[in-house]
Amino acid sequence: MTDTAPYETFREYCRRGKLGHQETTDGTPVFFPRVLAPGSGDTELRWREASGHGTVYSTTTARPRGGEPYNIALVDLDEGFRMMSKVVDVEPDAVAIGMRVTMRMESLDVDGEPWPVFAPTEAAT
Repeated sequence: MTDTAPYETFREYCRRGKLGHQETTDGTPVFFPRVLAPGSGDTELRWREASGHGTVYSTTTARPRGGEPYNIALVDLDEGFRMMSKVVDVEPDAVAIGMRVTMRMESLDVDGEPWPVFAPTEAAT
């Protein structure tokens, strides 16, 4: 185990334009970053770099009062973990379950730091 907090290691991957995730000693993917694996309690988690390719598992469109609608999606990464993000480069209502997507980093209005978002694979290439 390292002295660096798992969340800070994840953010460092993002700053380098990469999507980091953890893996247990038996190869089970773990995401969101943690100090031990859910279920097994494994504390020997290794960091891995995800390919950034995935499939939309679930999607919805948020319509904030006075704001622009935006998409919220759960994406199953090819490495076997699921994460919440948004799909960009398409209208929010055009995002569909089963759509293949590719990750890229974008600075969101949260903190100016890069965060993983996804674009339809055919638009990202």
